[in-house]
Amino acid sequence: MHTVSLTHQLVAIQDDFDLDKIIESGQCFRPQKLSDGRYRFLSGSALLYLTPLGDGQYDAAWYGSDREYWVDYFDLGRNYAALRCSLAGQSSYLDKSLNFGQGIRILHQDPWEMLITFLISQRKSIPAIRTAVEHLARCCGEPLSAEGDEVFLFPTPQQLCGLSEAQLMGCGLGYRTRYIQNAAAQASSGTLDLGALAALPDDVLFSRLLELDGVGKKVANCVCLFGYGRTAMAPIDVWIQRLIDEEFGGRDPFPSYDQQAGIVQQYLFYYKRSTSRSVAHKK
Repeated sequence: MHTVSLTHQLVAIQDDFDLDKIIESGQCFRPQKLSDGRYRFLSGSALLYLTPLGDGQYDAAWYGSDREYWVDYFDLGRNYAALRCSLAGQSSYLDKSLNFGQGIRILHQDPWEMLITFLISQRKSIPAIRTAVEHLARCCGEPLSAEGDEVFLFPTPQQLCGLSEAQLMGCGLGYRTRYIQNAAAQASSGTLDLGALAALPDDVLFSRLLELDGVGKKVANCVCLFGYGRTAMAPIDVWIQRLIDEEFGGRDPFPSYDQQAGIVQQYLFYYKRSTSRSVAHKK
């Protein structure tokens, strides 16, 4: 295991920023709150620890990146408090979602990690996705030790290509194993260049992702939104479809939000999933 040094810096974030809600928002599967109070974020080969100090102050410690990487990751160039205010008043359900979800942000994550994790996400609960992704990282990702914390970076395409079908199945991937193998083979050979796809317009990027084995509309939208920051893209999963049917009379509300559609979707998704689970738990 490789021991790495972290770069520490005091940072201030005065906008909407709730680490617990971000971790539970359903868009990321590896970040977590540690027992010592630190919050750990992993994205590709980058590692970050955030320790809340109060009044919007944080001790930030990172490896494999710089401050600007994480500014982009957390979309800190966008004022979410102002955005919530601009969206308020359009529907009572959206207003409840905006208030409930205050503090979540759209994370601009590693496209390769988003492709693989959302391929894994199909027909799995969020806890099951997290478990499978962690098993995959521990199976072949680079191990690091940072100030007493041991982590495994997300596997590269080449590292995934080195795993057998049995090893992948052992990570709980099931029928998704074939999808992971095909994506890794294409990315490793250069047939799939996820970096180059960043230059494509939304519709072309979406269409290119749909060409990949196992990628449907929901996964393609998730990769566009959470991997490429395409906030006009609004993934529709079972929670969102249920919400559209129950709260919007079956009418898809997202096209009316244009470039903010994906952000609105995240507030609605977080509220719908959180409140539905709460009701179910009480029963």
